[in-house]
Amino acid sequence: MGAKIVLFILLHKILPHFFHNFVNKLSRLVNIYSNLEQVPHFKNPVITIGTFDGVHLGHKKVLSLLKAKAKEVGGESVVFTFHPHPRMVLHPNDHHLELIQTIEERTEKLAASGIDHLIVFPFTKEFSRMTALSFVRDILVNKLNLHTLVIGYDHHFGRNREGSKDNLDELAPLFGFKICEIEALSKGEVNISSTKIRQAIKQKDFKQVTAYLGSPFQFSGVVVAGDQIGATLGYPTANLKIEHNYKIIPPNGVYAVKVNVLQKYYFGMLNIGERPTVTSNGEKRIEVHLLDFKKDLYGEKLKVDVIDYIRPEISFDSKMDLVNQIVEDEKNCRYILGPSV
Repeated sequence: MGAKIVLFILLHKILPHFFHNFVNKLSRLVNIYSNLEQVPHFKNPVITIGTFDGVHLGHKKVLSLLKAKAKEVGGESVVFTFHPHPRMVLHPNDHHLELIQTIEERTEKLAASGIDHLIVFPFTKEFSRMTALSFVRDILVNKLNLHTLVIGYDHHFGRNREGSKDNLDELAPLFGFKICEIEALSKGEVNISSTKIRQAIKQKDFKQVTAYLGSPFQFSGVVVAGDQIGATLGYPTANLKIEHNYKIIPPNGVYAVKVNVLQKYYFGMLNIGERPTVTSNGEKRIEVHLLDFKKDLYGEKLKVDVIDYIRPEISFDSKMDLVNQIVEDEKNCRYILGPSV
């Protein structure tokens, strides 16, 4: 299986039910520990800490250094991340949080990076009050036997983000660990960050999004019953229900996509919006038409890779005008996506 991956999940009761089920499935491939007391003694652990939303190229640079340092010291690579996102805990009434990845997507990406260990630590109000000193001393050093801490550019952690490179420089000799800082990764003279990726998604610049992530932006949804309007137009669509309201979704419009369904990729056209030509109820829908696909998809989970933006959502004078535009959209999608997968 390559590098051994160990996933630690702490305090299961506070984790959402959906993530618990996901971990049970993942446990078929990895070892799972339910709390720090069950963690084995790490050998020279090289640890990095962060939210890692998107697991973008900047994160991957950190992960590459993490693995290289672990190999250099004959140790083990460890990623320490959090769930739920701190804002979900500290500001539960703020519903404006938008994350590039769900916890399942983030866990899969981190686990696939070749690291040895992944800790998904439950973020709570109590934990948020832990000082940087206590976190380093009680968890990283005493519990995890920290050898080297790998940090990204301008990294902060602990209560009120008080932990900084300067703080760590003071604590390292006191507790006997080393620090390795990595500079920000630039792409086109712009430092890659999760914030910039979210901005590119909102600007519908998915070529830039793919460049930052190192792979297309992806979201998942379960196919639920719709009103069959697409079928009457000759373009049946799968109506997707998104499970997590914190997942960022592209703005209204039409997109060229690749869709993973039933373990196979298909080309598709994605429409996000209120469908003003065929309905006036103002309900936002996320619908995808799979090209050259005829099977029933109700109840199936689709993973949608957004490749490029095609056009804005438009209100047409008639359904015939809409169909004519969809035909053009299909041509554009096939041109952008290339030969059939």
